[in-house]
Amino acid sequence: MVDSTTAAPPATPAASNPTATNNAALAQLSSNFGTFLSLLTTQLKNQDPLSPMDSTQFTQQLTQMSGVQAQLQTNALLQQVAANTSSGVATAVSLIGKNVRALSSTADLKAGKAEWTYNLPADATSLKLEVVDSNGKVLHAEAASGANLKAGDHDFTWNGKDMAGGTAPDATYSLRVTALDSGGKALDSTTYVQGLVTSVEQANGDTLITVNGSKVSWSTVKSITDAAAPAATPPTATGGS
Repeated sequence: MVDSTTAAPPATPAASNPTATNNAALAQLSSNFGTFLSLLTTQLKNQDPLSPMDSTQFTQQLTQMSGVQAQLQTNALLQQVAANTSSGVATAVSLIGKNVRALSSTADLKAGKAEWTYNLPADATSLKLEVVDSNGKVLHAEAASGANLKAGDHDFTWNGKDMAGGTAPDATYSLRVTALDSGGKALDSTTYVQGLVTSVEQANGDTLITVNGSKVSWSTVKSITDAAAPAATPPTATGGS
């Protein structure tokens, strides 16, 4: 009869690192399981046909090995959930009630208003702003001029009206900024959403915060101010009409 314990015992990882311990255990278990199957196959090929070995014991050992492997994988999942909770949600919860600025090209249209802030790294000679829906359709487009071409931050507010004069439904939209410098070279603009954080949630392993109704990853937050303090006001602003 094959004994799965004949494989070399697992090395003892550092007790202070649960993830390393679990990974080492999984690696050792996989090695033991492979050795067990190899020995089992060899014994089955060479067993005495007049006195076959008891298959029940084989089944029990296979079940035990599979059970241990499943438990280790469950432990790994629980460790990941715990890590996400401690490093993500717990940190993000402290942002509720704060004014934040986060990297995002998307914003929610609600009550006839969607707001973004875009930043130009240098003065532009040409600047086009486009509001795009989830299918990539351009609903609004305008060319900026004057102070809105200067380097720095600029607010942009869209009132939800499309180019045909209709009203777009409340949904999530993206702002596309196309800026060119005096030499006709594209400028790498940056788009933000900013406002009060009202909620925190976790989805698909990412911690999301709600800013002005839009959900963004908390890891994209670039600045935080107390809600009692006035938020920084960009020097210029544009508006969709």
